[in-house]
Amino acid sequence: MWLTWRAAMEHALYGDRGFYLRERPSGHFRTSVSAGDAFAGAILTLLRRVDADLGHPAHLDLVDIGAGEGALVSRVLSTAPPELRERLNVTAVDLSPRPDRLPEHITWATRIPDEITGLAVANEWLDNIPLDVAEQTADGPRLVMVDTGSGEERLGEPPQPADAQWLARWWPLPRVGARAEIGRARDAAWTAVLVRLARGLAVAIDYAHPVDNRPLCGTLTGYRDGSVVPPIPDGTCDITAHVALDACAAAGEQAGAISTRLSTQRDALRALGITGARPPIDLASTDPAGYLRALARCTQEAELIAPHGLGGFGWLEQGTR
Repeated sequence: MWLTWRAAMEHALYGDRGFYLRERPSGHFRTSVSAGDAFAGAILTLLRRVDADLGHPAHLDLVDIGAGEGALVSRVLSTAPPELRERLNVTAVDLSPRPDRLPEHITWATRIPDEITGLAVANEWLDNIPLDVAEQTADGPRLVMVDTGSGEERLGEPPQPADAQWLARWWPLPRVGARAEIGRARDAAWTAVLVRLARGLAVAIDYAHPVDNRPLCGTLTGYRDGSVVPPIPDGTCDITAHVALDACAAAGEQAGAISTRLSTQRDALRALGITGARPPIDLASTDPAGYLRALARCTQEAELIAPHGLGGFGWLEQGTR
């Protein structure tokens, strides 16, 4: 069956028996959450800063969008101080069924809450929002069609005017054969978060690239069982593409964001106290068990901020009133 890439991804990932409706992410790829507890600790630090900025409201929201197995919010909830935990409304948003061992205090939802006062986190969510792919021809860009069974491709119609405008602004195609992934659907998804953020901060963390350094051939990738595989949209693998976070940031500002910070995960986590620093060697003799714990923590932190690994992810923060 020949479809546009956006339609093919939608069917493969979220249709009947789609990949994300039957699979758990931890079985197929490593994320900052699965790297250990340090990432959740940084998110808790950020949540406490948001809480202070909002004047410690009676009810504070923590929303994890694309929650997977709910590990991030479970860890934040378990380590939050009692006074904060009592005020927290925790929502994990995902289309998959609620995990069996998720704490009862966490609400499992398929939709983003209508109003958020607090912190919304979208960690590796936008890269799975389906999108179309365009290829430049001598006559202008054309949509790329894909056979859902084989992954074979062919060119289709020109993009719709709104998508063509997005390409011209955010991903100009410099030569025949160059490809772009049309991120307008990701902009709309991020806008849907910002318009629900009554007060607080929204954070998107993902594979990303800037407008002055887009990859010439795009970034569509498949993952299965921890390995990179061809992105065949038959429902047997995850299909992902890097995110034009700068375009999402502009969309967020149009949706009402009054502050924007676009950086890398390395810089953002270091500002939240993740340093990757090794514990002092003297600790090995005075507290061997403590030294081993600190060393394990150091290893986790180093992975999270590695500049050519997880630390190279894009990190977008946008706030409202």
